[in-house]
Amino acid sequence: MDRSDLTGILAIFTGDGKGQTSAALGAVCRAVGHGCRARMIQFIKSDKRTGELALSRRLAPDFELEQVGLGFTWREETPREEHIRAARRGLELAREAITSGRYGIVVLDEILYALRGGLISLQDVLDLCDLRPETMHLILTGRGAPPELIARADMVTEMRAVKHHSQDGIPAQRCLDY
Repeated sequence: MDRSDLTGILAIFTGDGKGQTSAALGAVCRAVGHGCRARMIQFIKSDKRTGELALSRRLAPDFELEQVGLGFTWREETPREEHIRAARRGLELAREAITSGRYGIVVLDEILYALRGGLISLQDVLDLCDLRPETMHLILTGRGAPPELIARADMVTEMRAVKHHSQDGIPAQRCLDY
């Protein structure tokens, strides 16, 4: 697809509410609908049952998704060093995707969690932002976007938790939460 008419946007979906990944997936679906190829790299998730992974298989080759994460970093079953290695692999894949020229949109899902957890540095993320071509959209997701990234972004959406079913003891639901 010719993207010469696009002005690439650096977007951040952040906040304490649910919906960062879902918002990014909405942008991916819209982009694929317009003929753009999309790539999503998930920095924390490792669950092979997620709807987004199934969606990527259905939309292939126009949508590629790779989970490089090893799951929640606060669980003790995986050593921190392994989480750091996984996040570093995510950075390598992100650099390749951003500079390849193959994608109209790249999503770095949960990269802000990797940043907050000390698995990668703020400079790592800023460097990725600097690599973004002028005609590519780059989306960063996760809670706690730092001021430096917010200042750099063209668009920031903050999800705010008003009410969540988990407060009533209802566990994460297939088709909505994963």
